[in-house]
Amino acid sequence: MGDDADRSSYSRSRIGEGAAGRLADLARPSLDRRLTRHASAPLIVALSGGGDSVALLLAAKIWADAAGRGLLAVTVDHRLQGAGAAWAAGCQDRCRRLGVDHRTLVWSGSPPNTGLAAAARRARHVLIADAARAAGARVILIGHTADDRLEARLMRAEGGSVSEPREWSPSPVWPEGRDLFILRPLIDVRRAALREILRQGGETWIDDPANDDLRQPRARARVALADGGEASPDERLSCAAGLLTHVAGGPAGDLSLPRKALRRAQPAARRGLIGAAVLCAAGTARPPRGERLARLVARLADDAPFAATLSGARVEAGDDLIRILREVGEIRRAGEGPLPLPAGAGLVWDGRFEIEARAPGLSVRALEGRASRLDSSALEGLKRVPVQVRKSLPALIDETGAVTCPSLGADARVVVRSLVFPRLAAALGAIQDEAAIGRVAECLATS
Repeated sequence: MGDDADRSSYSRSRIGEGAAGRLADLARPSLDRRLTRHASAPLIVALSGGGDSVALLLAAKIWADAAGRGLLAVTVDHRLQGAGAAWAAGCQDRCRRLGVDHRTLVWSGSPPNTGLAAAARRARHVLIADAARAAGARVILIGHTADDRLEARLMRAEGGSVSEPREWSPSPVWPEGRDLFILRPLIDVRRAALREILRQGGETWIDDPANDDLRQPRARARVALADGGEASPDERLSCAAGLLTHVAGGPAGDLSLPRKALRRAQPAARRGLIGAAVLCAAGTARPPRGERLARLVARLADDAPFAATLSGARVEAGDDLIRILREVGEIRRAGEGPLPLPAGAGLVWDGRFEIEARAPGLSVRALEGRASRLDSSALEGLKRVPVQVRKSLPALIDETGAVTCPSLGADARVVVRSLVFPRLAAALGAIQDEAAIGRVAECLATS
């Protein structure tokens, strides 16, 4: 009874009034534009306890209550700070008083000797993505501000490779973040403005001492921005998204498009499309290096036929058609052996296919070297697939050693979904809001 009374009192006095109401006004245009009202899926709020995430939580609570949406706040304890557990407990207590569900996610991995910041960032996104998937959510709210954009630009000027956060973007981790999107509804607001609103409302937040460590590029960028500076408007994706209508998906997650369509596009669009297509067709997580990508795009804009490899993908350019597919040699070099498929569990194979087995005793691996074990019907279908593409098709193997290829014909024992085209659509900005998740790519793929 006491807890319920505390929560009710806190909600009446803090939510929808004063500071929280002002924060909600700042976030509402973005939330209204990107999210679906009265959807059954909850929204995930990444809550660190810092000022930006506290402001986001208060704003999101007001919007979600009005829109009939559930909220789940998640706090990641990396176990890198002695106070991390106490910070997480504070976040949980705040959420309890607000009437918001909360979950603490703990990084159980061993911190690396080098690249700790990048490893912790990836671990954080993976933990949040896994929690979102388990909750049935498709959108993760993060409290990045205009300062985060400016800091990213300054860090790049120092030689860093950090990307600039956008208002709406796919989850940065793969394959854990498949079909998940990040929304940053406060990305156009300066951090100082948010904290002033919090102060006026009597709110408190955590100041992580790591943010003051000038050995770190982001801390130096924050100091450089302390005296002001205005953020430019949200950087829009290039017109690479327009090229998506020319791209066709194949049975092995291969992608193809007319070479003339690429030649007609603007240079930035060419680079955007090819960079994303290489990453998606390879099923990998590391984008191609800038100089190698630039050379490949320049060759594709010419007329000469050629074949090349980049970041785990094979690019074949003929007179009329460009095909981008998985490089089978990279599968072998990565030691990709047979992946067991537990019945009823959906797994991602080679970063390109999501496979759910409906029968026991199955595994999947590349078809290379196993095509002779296919039945006559599958072999006929295989003849219609380009030779290089055939090798990277997913082959289903049962306990007797029999081989089938679900990409060539339905197999009632599995459900197979190619992730390549939906990932490409997300990367190029063709999925602009929550309602379009899972819908745009399918429409494009069948048009």
